[in-house]
Amino acid sequence: MRERAEERLVDDVATLKALADPVRLAILGALNRHDPQPLSAKELATELDEPQTKLYRHLKALEKVALIEVAGTRLVSGIVESRYRVCQRALRLSAGIFAEDSAQRPEALAALLAGLDSFRRDFERAVRSGRMDLTRPDQGGAPGVFRNSVLRLTPERAARLRVELRELLERAAADEVASDGPGGTGEPGEPGEPVVDVKLLALMYTEKD
Repeated sequence: MRERAEERLVDDVATLKALADPVRLAILGALNRHDPQPLSAKELATELDEPQTKLYRHLKALEKVALIEVAGTRLVSGIVESRYRVCQRALRLSAGIFAEDSAQRPEALAALLAGLDSFRRDFERAVRSGRMDLTRPDQGGAPGVFRNSVLRLTPERAARLRVELRELLERAAADEVASDGPGGTGEPGEPGEPVVDVKLLALMYTEKD
């Protein structure tokens, strides 16, 4: 197995096309949540509530562009079962692929929209299943955060806000602890310390006049 990268910069059409599907993004999310424990197609199907047969082509597509890899195999009832893991902890779309003259722009937009669709689907499932209560304060004493705003800022302040948001996300990522799954035990920390999955979607863009 290759050494896993912390972040992968995506700027090629093949990878963008592989990312332009909410199911594939859900697979990447599930593998990230359980990392470093690899998962089989059967385990992924259970977690994502998707037919196992449906996932094979998505796994092949992700494996083809090295977003995931086979971490091991085992024999189950006479059948070789592959177990998968992610090849990177985080993905970042190159800014250049969104330029008006970029040949990759259509695929880049499709990948970005798939990410929004995936977040929406996860959010809806969490609310409908009762795993999220939008009326109940969390441990910090405040309910879930939701804000959709249009801010009138100077170009300089907008640029500073972009930097501040990026730094906040980087600090949050640095605080992340290892986990054996939702409600598992985090390391480092006291034995038995609970951890929770925090799902965050940050999107900021500046419109031209």
